[in-house]
Amino acid sequence: MSALFPEDVADYLKNNPGFFEQYADLMAQIFLPHPHGGRAVSLAERQMLTLREKNRTTESKLAELIAFGEENDAISEKVHRLSVALIAAETFQAVIHLLNFHLRDDFSVPHVALRLWHKPDEVEGLPEFAAVSEELQVFAETLARPYCGSTAGFGTASWFGEYSGHIRSQALIALRNGGGTIGMIALGSEEAQRFYADMGTLYLERLGEMVSAALARVTKSVL
Repeated sequence: MSALFPEDVADYLKNNPGFFEQYADLMAQIFLPHPHGGRAVSLAERQMLTLREKNRTTESKLAELIAFGEENDAISEKVHRLSVALIAAETFQAVIHLLNFHLRDDFSVPHVALRLWHKPDEVEGLPEFAAVSEELQVFAETLARPYCGSTAGFGTASWFGEYSGHIRSQALIALRNGGGTIGMIALGSEEAQRFYADMGTLYLERLGEMVSAALARVTKSVL
């Protein structure tokens, strides 16, 4: 007689779903260890416990998905408010003001800095047109998506003025117009994990596109 393996028993039960109907009393006679220790339980009770565990796991995942959905809805609403404000802005100064206001109050980004490469001859004293190193401009050209992480090695911490020594993480977003890079936005935080390497950047990309479009429209009204 050939040896009977657990897999053989499992296959038999799968292929003969009426087995426990024919031997219904057998279910009450089979006892298994409780999944969380302690007393033994019947096969039927163990099945109920397993189903309850699965239900709890499903409910937890569903609650997590709902929370993510609500969070995305809230972010989308904030992005919408910012986009409407930028569309309504008629001057360069208004775009800068609204960008700072919405990022600080709606998105809780404490520090925002913007640099544009080409300074109009008539403009003096605006930090948005302060000189930027050629290396940083080249880096911005290579950004296929926003950079998120440390400020080390970029020289952008100085953009945040008196807070430069307190910035622990940043997001750098290239600004583009007509296929070329015209500048960059830096978002800074004192929290090391506010902007981290593997975070999603979809909304940051949209922010860059909105600001680029707004600036392309109002740059001539800097003065």
